[in-house]
Amino acid sequence: MTPLIQLRQLEKSFPTRPSPTYVLRQINLDLQEGDFVTIMGPSGAGKSTLLSILGLYDSAWTGEYWLDGQPVHTLKPRERAELNKRSVGFVFQQFHLLEDLTVAENLDIPLSYRDIRKSEREATVADTLDRFGIVGKKDLFPAQLSGGQQQLVAVARAIIAKPRLLLADEPTGNLHTDQGRQIMELFKKLNGEGTTVIQVTHSETNATYGNRIIRLRDGWMEK
Repeated sequence: MTPLIQLRQLEKSFPTRPSPTYVLRQINLDLQEGDFVTIMGPSGAGKSTLLSILGLYDSAWTGEYWLDGQPVHTLKPRERAELNKRSVGFVFQQFHLLEDLTVAENLDIPLSYRDIRKSEREATVADTLDRFGIVGKKDLFPAQLSGGQQQLVAVARAIIAKPRLLLADEPTGNLHTDQGRQIMELFKKLNGEGTTVIQVTHSETNATYGNRIIRLRDGWMEK
């Protein structure tokens, strides 16, 4: 079976004198569809950088990256953007909700990128609001929500279009213990339904929800 993700000799560096500063070094990695992977390591190890590259938000790197059979390293910027919209959901630590849109409007954004009729989009948003228990919040703006509620909305937005790949950067970092557990149980459920999940976390507890741990140190993958 062809892996969902293949990385070959992936590296990222910044030009500094007298020699470049490397953030990632010689990353070789195969991830299968349906994996639940945790990326761990000390601060500055390159975890969030790797996640950003996997999510197609960062194109300034060298090496080869294949996602769902597509050679990301040869795609034009517009093609990468299309692949991102079609295949990737991303949960940011700082939520990144659009402050001037309601909860329902935030959820509609990923659906608006796709060829879906407005009536279908409205039905999908309604179903997702119900699934996440936030129907009563649909007309509120992000600033009117607690941190836990904002993160729930962020996760809902990330998965509403049923991406093949769900990426999460410290998804429980700003949450209380119970809220964090709720988010992790949700990831586990989504993974059980077939979504590939990759999370960056410092939490050994959160890591136990996955089936594989990748450890980075100074940009290198530990063997």
